[in-house]
Amino acid sequence: MGKDPAEKDRRSRPRAQDSGSSDNARRRSSRILQGARNAVAGLLALLLVVLAIGLAVGGRSVLDPAIDLIDHPAGTSDETTLFVVQPGATADEIAESLKSRGLIANPLLFRFLIRYYDVAERLSAGEYELSPGMTSTEILSRLNRGLVRTTTVTLIEGWRLEEIAQALEKRGIFPAADFRKAAAESYSYAFLPTTAGKSRLEGYLFPDTYIVRAGMQPADFVREMLENFDRRVSPITQRLQLPNGLALHEVVTLASIVEREAALPEERPIIAAVFLNRLRQGMRLDADPTLQYAIAPAPVDGQPTIFWKKNLTNSDKQVASPYNTYRVAGLPPGPICNPGLASIKAVLEPASVDYLYFMARGDGSHAFARTLDEHLDNAARYQ
Repeated sequence: MGKDPAEKDRRSRPRAQDSGSSDNARRRSSRILQGARNAVAGLLALLLVVLAIGLAVGGRSVLDPAIDLIDHPAGTSDETTLFVVQPGATADEIAESLKSRGLIANPLLFRFLIRYYDVAERLSAGEYELSPGMTSTEILSRLNRGLVRTTTVTLIEGWRLEEIAQALEKRGIFPAADFRKAAAESYSYAFLPTTAGKSRLEGYLFPDTYIVRAGMQPADFVREMLENFDRRVSPITQRLQLPNGLALHEVVTLASIVEREAALPEERPIIAAVFLNRLRQGMRLDADPTLQYAIAPAPVDGQPTIFWKKNLTNSDKQVASPYNTYRVAGLPPGPICNPGLASIKAVLEPASVDYLYFMARGDGSHAFARTLDEHLDNAARYQ
């Protein structure tokens, strides 16, 4: 049976009216929501004005509870993101950038807090790890205290300068070539020698665990290592008498040899005494580490380098080098590595022994001897 077109029209009209009503409802809802947002923003602005007046009249004791009530995180996530404050950035620029990254909810509140805590001139440039779950006060505290992103690196006793450079590159801190270039620059510290061997800084880049700040340059890191040497070593060398009439540079040079020779802490003062006894008698040191330093190849960036050759040959011992203590009497021109505090102390406070020789046993320890015959017996037993 056919349908009446008029009836169809009548049935369709309500549906058309329902669609229009839905659109109108959404628009009204949007206007109401926007109005609510504007009202909240207005109230917040008014509250900040009141807070500013309160700051002038009542001081922080009045305002701290009010700030706690309105200082909410922008989000709930504690996952950190990298935020960079560029050098010279103003407080307004930092606030807007934080807002655009979703790290603060209200730049107006953030700017008020900057004024409230009077830190506009103390916001530090750098890289920061921030999260939306932090309040504006927590974020501002980090920027104010300069809590920039850092990396920790441990530099081992007995490494030479090139090994330090490679370790820094491996950790992604500095390219090795950049660190070597920085180490070749001039630095003014009273303990540094005016002349030295291969590198003026070899021996003085104090081994320790360091915190590397974001944006730190290789030269800044070199200075930090040198200042650490000054803090840790200089007071000891000023307190203790230098042995055999040695200068500080000679003490550090001998300590660097002890560092490479000694595997057991308790043997450091004994090994230091052996070398000091040999120097006193005008004997060559015959120290393998000095020869290893002399024959080590120049590093090639991106390729592994063997800095300390294990099996030295008779041919190696004939190499003409001021570092070859199998041919040259006395100490080499400078340190062969960067010794730790224990090895420096061992040279300053050597064991009271009359040994002139030592032979590695193969387990990290050494057999010590007073005479060449005793030493040859040890060599036959342990080699």
